Amino acid sequence: MDKFYHSVRLDEDLCKGCINCIKRCPTQAIRVQDGKARINKKFCIDCGACIRVCPHHAKHAVYDPLEEMNRFQYTVALPAPSLYSQFNNLDDINIVLHALLHMGFDDVFEVSAAAELVSEATRSYITEHEEQLPLISTACPSVVRLIRVRFPNLIPHLLPLNPPVEVAAGLAVKRAMERTGLAREDIGICFISPCPSKVTYAKSPIGTEKSEIDCVLAIKDVYPQLLKYMKQVDEDPENISISGKIGISWGHNGGEAGGLFTESYLAADGIENVIRVLEDMEDQKFTDLKFVELDACSGGCVGGVLTVENPYVAEVKLKHLRKYMPVARSHMDAETEEKAEGLLPWTENVEYEPVYNLGESMMESFARLSRIEALSKQLPGLDCGACGAPSCRALAEDIARGEAKEEDCVYVMKERMQKLLEKQKREKSENADENTGENTV
Repeated sequence: MDKFYHSVRLDEDLCKGCINCIKRCPTQAIRVQDGKARINKKFCIDCGACIRVCPHHAKHAVYDPLEEMNRFQYTVALPAPSLYSQFNNLDDINIVLHALLHMGFDDVFEVSAAAELVSEATRSYITEHEEQLPLISTACPSVVRLIRVRFPNLIPHLLPLNPPVEVAAGLAVKRAMERTGLAREDIGICFISPCPSKVTYAKSPIGTEKSEIDCVLAIKDVYPQLLKYMKQVDEDPENISISGKIGISWGHNGGEAGGLFTESYLAADGIENVIRVLEDMEDQKFTDLKFVELDACSGGCVGGVLTVENPYVAEVKLKHLRKYMPVARSHMDAETEEKAEGLLPWTENVEYEPVYNLGESMMESFARLSRIEALSKQLPGLDCGACGAPSCRALAEDIARGEAKEEDCVYVMKERMQKLLEKQKREKSENADENTGENTV
């Protein structure tokens, strides 16, 4: 039974049964059956790859509407670093922060500020835990979910620190309660997200029992609102930002690793590339690395499906924005350490989820594996997708699990029809010969 919340959904009414999604899904979680796509929730990691490629907009992400912020007495906006990369000619993030206040938020807490704290904590953790190297970033929930279900041997290499958004949410809650005296339930922590993966995290967090994030808004919904309110901000707005280059750089691939002040790192983006890196890690091809940063979206968070800007253009904008910023503004001083106590480290173990097991027991799994190998030899190996599965191997696995039939393959069906026709012809010919012999007698 699937225990994970999923933010990526299918609208069957819009689905036309094409096979674009099954070919791009990195975990082979989608099948086309009876003319409609079907998402197997056990395998889905909410990366949003299917949303990008669906020409009929049948895949979409579920997140909170803007009206959700009105549900609370006091609301705090958590802007992701990637938000700043969506605007043209932006040279001061304070403009965006003040625009969020004009939009109706009571306070703003930068995720980039929390990112600088996480970077500092990561540097310390690397120094103190050399036996775990290389450590894998846990900032992208889709990557962590992928490792949980497909690469269990790499779980010990996961960095056991909460992502910046969770740290920011915890600090924002504490600050709001100190400033207002309100109860926790009256305070709304609203994250402005670039991707559905973060929505999934807020509903079903990793490494912590419950997230402090109360609602998740999409950048693409907030963006047009901010364009309007940014015009109301003074030309020289008050400096309320508490983050620098390191925090802002988390918005694009390589930014997190760059904040560790080491060259012994690998940064990969795009879920297909991520999978190849993880496969190589399992094969122990990387020996001298300290840190591996993996982002499911191309370009990093700037490439999330809930953004509006081209990810490569967005990365250029982000690099331009940080050009004259200080290296960092948030540090783990005594006051910050006290406020961040308990917010940085994981409090829950991340365990393997065997969703890809072929059977309930070892014997059943071996039996199904043998059948899969036999079926794979019978199937044409064309990976055409006409059966509704992404590959012939995937179809063989579905058949072994009892979720498909051999006849679903059009080539197998064609071959069997051909054999049936040939058999009918032979029988007809034999009957004709028999009748001719009888007539002769």
